[in-house]
Amino acid sequence: MLEIAAVFITITALFAWFNYRFLKLPATIGVMCISLLASMLLIALSHAGFDGITDWAEAWLGQINFNTLLMDGMLSLLLFAGALHVDFHKLKRYRYSIGLLATVGVVISTVVIGSAAWWLFATFHIAVPYLYCLVFGALISPTDPIAVLGIMRSAGAPEDMEIKIVGESLFNDGVAVVVFTMMLGAANATEALTVTHSAMLFLEEAGGGILLGLVMGYVAYWMMKSIDQYQIEVLVTLALVLGGYTLATHLHVSGPISMVIAGLFIGNRGREHAMSDTTRRYVDGFWELIDEILNAVLFVLIGLELLLIPFEWSYLIVAGPIIVVILVTRLLTIGLPIAILNRCVHFRHGTTRVLTWGGLRGGISVALALGLPESDYRNTMVMVTYIIVLFSILVQGLTIGGVVRRVLSQDAKKS
Repeated sequence: MLEIAAVFITITALFAWFNYRFLKLPATIGVMCISLLASMLLIALSHAGFDGITDWAEAWLGQINFNTLLMDGMLSLLLFAGALHVDFHKLKRYRYSIGLLATVGVVISTVVIGSAAWWLFATFHIAVPYLYCLVFGALISPTDPIAVLGIMRSAGAPEDMEIKIVGESLFNDGVAVVVFTMMLGAANATEALTVTHSAMLFLEEAGGGILLGLVMGYVAYWMMKSIDQYQIEVLVTLALVLGGYTLATHLHVSGPISMVIAGLFIGNRGREHAMSDTTRRYVDGFWELIDEILNAVLFVLIGLELLLIPFEWSYLIVAGPIIVVILVTRLLTIGLPIAILNRCVHFRHGTTRVLTWGGLRGGISVALALGLPESDYRNTMVMVTYIIVLFSILVQGLTIGGVVRRVLSQDAKKS
């Protein structure tokens, strides 16, 4: 395991250096582009008869369980790090729109995308049961703000747009994982898909995650407040994440939601009342580094997964229309709540456009797809998910900066 980690960290460092030195793309997108090109090169060499290094790379990657690595390892650290730097007072101002997008929006997205996928699969004579299409809708619904945040900041995106997309993404990741688990249980006939049972299961996992996050956050806050030693306080936050996520798993409550709540608690109340200036500086620096390093590793791994995914060009015909459905669904689930809430909460002109195009799909969708049990349609869902994620990160991620600048320019002309 240590050898795999050493090789992977070395590759990530080399790709990150090359991107910063020559390509100058946003960090996460840049390293993913390089890893994709490396995968394509290895595949081309294999077809040309030079398959020794490709076989080694595939065997090496095959030792990494992407689903376990992300869902049981990296996700807790990434969500806590993301929530740690969110201003709760600003988040609270948009709580209704963020709450609607992260709950009702995820459910609507799951049903609409799943239904559209079922119809498209049937149209192209690909047999996938409807319940598994709903599973697909759930795994493709969570948005990933990681790749887009740096671009939005460099484009000068205002804080109100940034806080909406971060807040929504932090919470809808946890909600989508809960919905995915429910849909997968129903598809495998291990859970009853009734409104009452689904609502109780959702409340148990999501509500339990919120409660556990608050309790763990308060315990960590009390420990940090009782001392002034930054080394120990940083260690306490790390223990909160790793130990808390493990505890959430054993208690069968949502680990992602508990990490978001704990991160918000420590990042706001803890920062204000339990940390000295020195502790604040070290805690922020530590978690910023964790965030940047893990995201670089994650996006390199997404690019290299091309070597293991049974890719077929024919699935582009299915993935293309689904991408359109995803964007239209996101436009509606964002536009309608904003139109309703705009009477009592002011939303900047162009917010709907930015949030629609900035709702990237990323590592969580790929991890959930790769974690599906073996079946006749697993490869289909993995391939379509991978194509959608690549489009989302490469096309939407590389153009969102231009969308933000255009919206701000139009806003400036109107004012």
